[in-house]
Amino acid sequence: MRKLLTYGAAAGVLVLTAAGVGVAQAAANPPPMQFVAATNAVTAERYVWDDEVYLYFDLGLHVIAGKDPFEIWAKRTGYDKPVAAERVVVQNGKKKKVAMPAGMVTDLTGLKDFTSITIKDAAGQVVTTYKTSFCGNTWGSARTRPDAPATSPYPTQCGGENPFALGAVWGVQAGWDASVPDQPGGQFDLALGSYTATATVNPAYQQLFGIPADQSTATVSLTVIDGDNGGKGLAARKAEVVADENPRAGVQVSEFNSAYRAPAKRPVTLKAKPTGGPRPDLRSLPAWGIDLSREADGKWYVNFGATVWNGGTSPLLVDGFRRTGTELMDAYQYFFDASGNQVGSTAAGTMEWDNREGHKHWHFTDFAQYNLLGADQKQVERSGKEAFCLANTDAVDYTLPNAKWRPDNTDLSTSCGANTVIAVREVLDIGNGDTYSQSRPGQSFEITDLPNGTYYIQVLANPANKLAELSTTNNSALRQIVLGGTPEQRTLTVPPVNGIPG
Repeated sequence: MRKLLTYGAAAGVLVLTAAGVGVAQAAANPPPMQFVAATNAVTAERYVWDDEVYLYFDLGLHVIAGKDPFEIWAKRTGYDKPVAAERVVVQNGKKKKVAMPAGMVTDLTGLKDFTSITIKDAAGQVVTTYKTSFCGNTWGSARTRPDAPATSPYPTQCGGENPFALGAVWGVQAGWDASVPDQPGGQFDLALGSYTATATVNPAYQQLFGIPADQSTATVSLTVIDGDNGGKGLAARKAEVVADENPRAGVQVSEFNSAYRAPAKRPVTLKAKPTGGPRPDLRSLPAWGIDLSREADGKWYVNFGATVWNGGTSPLLVDGFRRTGTELMDAYQYFFDASGNQVGSTAAGTMEWDNREGHKHWHFTDFAQYNLLGADQKQVERSGKEAFCLANTDAVDYTLPNAKWRPDNTDLSTSCGANTVIAVREVLDIGNGDTYSQSRPGQSFEITDLPNGTYYIQVLANPANKLAELSTTNNSALRQIVLGGTPEQRTLTVPPVNGIPG
């Protein structure tokens, strides 16, 4: 069976108005939002490999914010509650939040049906028509005129990737651009040839965001070519996709980002841990992405993803200092006042070097623990995953006060360290979660000889209570699973949590 996979490439930041005039040269009084295409002609590469089709497709669609930023806050108060969204508007120099019209925001991934796209072939026949959402958060955002602010505060991803996320912030800095998604969900393929793609912003959004009618549609000529090159081109493209989609794909060292490099010397005199003030608050989410597999040795395993996030009033910052000549570090948690000044610290366990494939970096040993519990909620098995490298992989709730919308340490290239370092800094910022997917070594339970019945996957943060935090009452999360079948064909059922599947 052929599998269709579509990946988009980042478009350039040189954006043209409908008339072909550079945005930097556009009118001094821009509209609140513009919708434009970066170019009037693009090429898409199509690859076929092992009966799978890969289409690298990017129309180069963008929106540009006017004199004021585009900003929306979306939040749900519980997993069984609807998402409520508010738009931040500037009136008389002051910001205020205004409720979004019903139906525009239904989840935490973006504005529903923001754009309609129609693709026609060379004969003018419609090949496909679909709608795409939009949030504004993107890695490729950049200012489009000289007087725009130098930096953007907004996140680089839309959110909603984690099924248990609670709140998201979407935005485009004033005078900056943001890419508009241009691909439908699910399978998507185009035969080799020439096409015309026409994209139009939903009229309701045109009116709400002040997009001029003559700047609400973009037309782009599209040519689909064979990019296989004997399979060599595909290999490079697939490597790019893996790096882009896996937040833990790197193994580089933390000194590439000086802000996340721990001091080179072990502290001699430490200020005591303050009795009050801001604190992190580690909260566990229910396990997700759960499945059943049978390995080559004939054993059965339950695999799962797990997230612990920081819902507190301070980042969790842990520095590790190496014991000379060993593969152990002594870890210290640091504390900050409301202004972000360091005011104290305390010993917080250890870090250890993990030499396994897929890791090869420093792990903090006292962050979390995964247990399989029986129907009586007593421990049956403990996961081999017992230590962690902290990284801000998931936006869980960016509507919290002081949430870090653009965290720096989001993967192994900005955290965790190599075996040649003498110190490591690991950080989990406010509103962010650290997710370990089921692909991580040790992230599973062997259930070969377990009887059929009900079990619970427990995600437990701060298991030894070595970290100081606001509360420990939310450190444990349980996810029910049901094992069945026969020794030769085990089955797994994962009941949903408030409609969220396993």
